[in-house]
Amino acid sequence: MLLLVGLGNPGSEYKNNRHNTGFMAADEIVRRYNFSGWKSGFTAQYCTGNIGTEKVIVLKPETFMNNSGQSVRAVMDFYKIQLSDIYVLHDDLDLPVGKIKAKVGGGAGGHNGLKSIDAHCGVNYTRIRIGIDHPPVKDQVVNWVLGNFSPSDKEKLETEFIAIAETLPILFEKGTGDFTSQYALKVKG
Repeated sequence: MLLLVGLGNPGSEYKNNRHNTGFMAADEIVRRYNFSGWKSGFTAQYCTGNIGTEKVIVLKPETFMNNSGQSVRAVMDFYKIQLSDIYVLHDDLDLPVGKIKAKVGGGAGGHNGLKSIDAHCGVNYTRIRIGIDHPPVKDQVVNWVLGNFSPSDKEKLETEFIAIAETLPILFEKGTGDFTSQYALKVKG
């Protein structure tokens, strides 16, 4: 069983924020693969389904970003999921909108959701970094991540989320390199 975690903040006021990119990607994956309906538990919303040959739990922590690791740890313990079977979708300021990078392990890069998961679970899980671009002024990071996407960026993201969902079986079977390559081909279309 695999655990796919979308990071974001709960509540309608955050729904379209850049910081909720992980939630948005998770919603597209659940829709694309016709997962069960969302349930409450583990201080999160979660659902289950299959992607390719893998049984997958999709999790959206409701602890707010800075405490995401609590929900991830609870699911990990309950289902006996190994750290190597965890995949986290999250926003990344260092990538432009429309770009992703995937890797196993590494640092949190200042991302509080990742810091929380690292502290509660360890660091050797797969991270799918989804670009949200940098704010025009460096000291505006908080306002930027808690701001909404422009209509043109929102359109790019919808294409991006579809490509991520469609290439997940490759990620699970062949790893981050093949996943990133296939994603790039799908986005170029």
